[in-house]
Amino acid sequence: MTFPRASSALSRFTVLDLTRIRSGPTAVRQLADWGANVIKIDALTDDAGGEQPGGPRQGSDFQNLHRNKRAMTLNLKDPQGLAVFKRLAAKADVVVENFRPDVKARLGIDYESLRAINPGIVYGSISGFGQDGPYHKRPGFDQIAQGMGGLMSITGAPGEGPMRVGIPVADLTAGLFCAMGILTALLERDVSGQGQWVQTSLLQAQIFMLDFQAARWLMEKDVPKQAGNNHPTSIPTGVFRTSDGYINIATTGGKIWERCAQAIGAPELVTNPDYATAPARSKNRDALSAEINARTEKKTTDEWVNELNAAGVPCGPIYSVDQMFADEQVKHLGIAQDVPNDHGRDIRLVGQPFTLSRTPSKMAARPPEVGEQTDEVLTEFGFSTEEIAALRDDKVV
Repeated sequence: MTFPRASSALSRFTVLDLTRIRSGPTAVRQLADWGANVIKIDALTDDAGGEQPGGPRQGSDFQNLHRNKRAMTLNLKDPQGLAVFKRLAAKADVVVENFRPDVKARLGIDYESLRAINPGIVYGSISGFGQDGPYHKRPGFDQIAQGMGGLMSITGAPGEGPMRVGIPVADLTAGLFCAMGILTALLERDVSGQGQWVQTSLLQAQIFMLDFQAARWLMEKDVPKQAGNNHPTSIPTGVFRTSDGYINIATTGGKIWERCAQAIGAPELVTNPDYATAPARSKNRDALSAEINARTEKKTTDEWVNELNAAGVPCGPIYSVDQMFADEQVKHLGIAQDVPNDHGRDIRLVGQPFTLSRTPSKMAARPPEVGEQTDEVLTEFGFSTEEIAALRDDKVV
């Protein structure tokens, strides 16, 4: 296959992408960015090239989710389309979908149906609440999962009501966990020769991401509460004013707290009984924050970032997105990457957050247009020119 690959790391795997909106495309993006042969299957509908859930196809969101893939159209509601899909699945390694749990069975493309023709298939599913159980037929949405998963109850300032996080964290993490599950299943397949069904949900992903906050309840029956910009357990850690903005300061443990007090010119705070121990700092957190703010607002953000880091106290600026991408370390990491394309378009997207020394990932191909490689893909899967023409005549592809 001559199409450009993002990496050689996963180049031996073929993935059929039935996903839409965000969580599913996030999962598949992980596979595409590491070189898998990803075939995005677009529904054959009248508005396939227009406005999509999540934004237009040429918009930044869609472009960021669907780079490094090829695309074909297929009408899965047509018996011929179903037959075509099963013919593809017989040779593929992975299928990924994020339909509501009942949809795939109704279409005849559920795991059991595909396993019957390809025992080695790894089938990834993302749903809102799970593939079964009392809520399994409910439509999933990130903000619903943030609320039900406990995140909104611990986000925001105390007394101001629940607050959503500024990114679709449940969608994104469900996608990442699905990709991790798929890769785990592929590794296991090398031993057993058998595929399996990988399942996750927005709700499961969100609960997992509570991490130590969830463990506080499970182990200690302590219900975490909102703490605003303050860290719930490491104090003082939070947002502090400067003469021209704000900074984050993070202190974990007594030694860093002592260095922080020295660096801001307030060594007396260390011996003050109200702040001398971690329990005391927790009890008097608001008063301590006021003491720190009284010092930090006398210098600029840049001055404090340099001075506190030099003193061994973790500190950083609070950037807007444009400021973040202008930061020298961010530019050095190269996470903002240009996508080559023959349309002369300016496509700059967010790259992978980890690197591999021998088989790196890159932006190899722009996101495909609707069904752009339909004929090419079908030919690679063994369809003849006559078969493809007939499928087009019958509006199956």
